[in-house]
Amino acid sequence: MIAILALLLACQLAGEILARSLALPMPGPVVGLILLAIVLLAWVQRRPDLKGMLLDKVATFLVGGLGLLFVPTGVGVVQQLGLLGDYGVGIVLTLIISAVLTMLATVGAFLAVKRWTGKRP
Repeated sequence: MIAILALLLACQLAGEILARSLALPMPGPVVGLILLAIVLLAWVQRRPDLKGMLLDKVATFLVGGLGLLFVPTGVGVVQQLGLLGDYGVGIVLTLIISAVLTMLATVGAFLAVKRWTGKRP
């Protein structure tokens, strides 16, 4: 498990370094996840016998520690309760409107692809 955590942190660090040094328009952890996916794919290509075992280990480890990843977010929310009180209504309205717009865009894309492919449900 230590090796998996070290691999995850190394990919995140490499992603952060790449994102900052190349001024990429995406956060370092996202670049790190892309690097992690590339490393895992390369690893599986070299050792096909590890495919199920390796991915199962990584997935089990990440899902097992998923609750810990929400702790910094919760601390940040508690630290900014004053701002949430000031702008709470605007934040909630923005979340609702963006969710509705996302759903409408998804339905529109689905209908367009359905019409384009000519498939009937």
